[in-house]
Amino acid sequence: MLRLFISSVQKEFAPERAALRDYLRGDPLLRRFFEPFLFEDVPAADRRADDVYLDEVGRCDVFLGLFGNDYGFEDAEGVSPTHREFALATQRHKYRLVFVRGTDDRARHPKMLALIRQAGAQVVRRRFSTLAELIAGVYASLVHYLTTHALIRHGPFDAAPCTGATLADLDPERMDRFIREARRERAFPLSEKASPEELLTHLNLLSAGRLTHAAVLLFARQPQRFLISSEVKCAHFHGTQVAKPIPSYQVYKGTVFDLINQAVDFVLAKINLSVGTRAMSTQAPVAYELPPDVVREAIVNAVAHRDYTSNGSVQVMLFADRLEIWNPGTLPPSLTLESLRNPHGSVPGNPLLAEPLYLTKYIERMGTGTGDMIRRCREAGLPEPEFSLADGFVLKLRRKIPPITPPVAGQVTDPVIGQATGKVAPRPESQPESQPESLEVRVLRLLTSGPLAKAELSSGLGQKEISGHLNKLIRLLLADKAIEMTIPEKPNSRLQKYRLTAKGRDWLAGQI
Repeated sequence: MLRLFISSVQKEFAPERAALRDYLRGDPLLRRFFEPFLFEDVPAADRRADDVYLDEVGRCDVFLGLFGNDYGFEDAEGVSPTHREFALATQRHKYRLVFVRGTDDRARHPKMLALIRQAGAQVVRRRFSTLAELIAGVYASLVHYLTTHALIRHGPFDAAPCTGATLADLDPERMDRFIREARRERAFPLSEKASPEELLTHLNLLSAGRLTHAAVLLFARQPQRFLISSEVKCAHFHGTQVAKPIPSYQVYKGTVFDLINQAVDFVLAKINLSVGTRAMSTQAPVAYELPPDVVREAIVNAVAHRDYTSNGSVQVMLFADRLEIWNPGTLPPSLTLESLRNPHGSVPGNPLLAEPLYLTKYIERMGTGTGDMIRRCREAGLPEPEFSLADGFVLKLRRKIPPITPPVAGQVTDPVIGQATGKVAPRPESQPESQPESLEVRVLRLLTSGPLAKAELSSGLGQKEISGHLNKLIRLLLADKAIEMTIPEKPNSRLQKYRLTAKGRDWLAGQI
């Protein structure tokens, strides 16, 4: 809340001061930003009056001076309170607004006339004759203040300057990597030797020489230092409702590229992975129960099109029957929930953010994303994605639930979906390789025999080499404390192995 000091204690402006205070506290816009101070509202205290109002001038963000005909009470040095207030506001470099009553200076006190001329040499004065003119002038001036200080905006949020952010807050390595990726994917014209300033200028990420919110979200070392709620929260629930304890919960921070990659990896590491036979190849084919392209598109849309002015964060929640992605935002006026299912134009909520995501092939700019998701879900035999608006934009992807079959000997029934899981301990040799089981469970199951290195885990999964996905899954399991390193003091040791923790054993026992 900004403190607005309304100057002038002389009786001449008592009605105007009270009217301004009441107006500012009642206006739907200005009351969100300003708290007016009037000396008359201060309770009785054992302090000198001039100490009180000068102290308030020092604390205020905006100084509003009302100058009329009277100069007011003069102290021993012949200076009035209004004059001292203006002088202190000038000395402390406060934002000053000066309103002068009337246009006829002949009736003014000589010292007040001198003060008006002094103020006029430093700031733009506004004259008024009636209370209505004063209120209208103050309103316009305060809205101008809010606009120039980027507290309110007319254009997209991502194009507004990010307060406090400088070039030193950006990651040059991230910017260099972006140029390489954009050149490879979309023939981006800038050279790999382009400077950060050249890149930012080319992408329109500077506003009057200041970094925009988009620049911070794309390239800052710590974007959440400036935009706290830009993080992504991911949770995995074994049931169909939000309930504690949460088996796996992660809060991801970083650039929009980092947020998307981490959230996608979180989901893919936890959904079922069907492993086929090796009849056609030495490497068994695998297929995720949810198409990775659909998962990625859903998360990219949530991060790219969310409302970054909201205090809410993108939430990615994986349940037993669905993947649910919520973002604090809504559809643009030109789109409806129904139109998302048909060909439609691209209307990005954050256009400066969308362009770099397009250049690195995270998104397209043809409004085809939702249509592609629907098509891919159909091809995978899944229900179409569900779109809704409920305190934000919600997208649901229904998971493929195996047909209900009676349990067989040694098999257990999933208490959530009421059907045989196909998971047994230990797995019989006769169990088909095509039985769906999450990669997470398969890795933990391999570790029940004892500590294993990454290469041994990779071999146990039927992989020719250690995949990037396995590396990411191991990081997630370490973060969840389901596994631990055998040599934690040397995380990169070639002798490093991984073993189950008590938490991992308990969680695995609940899956079989």
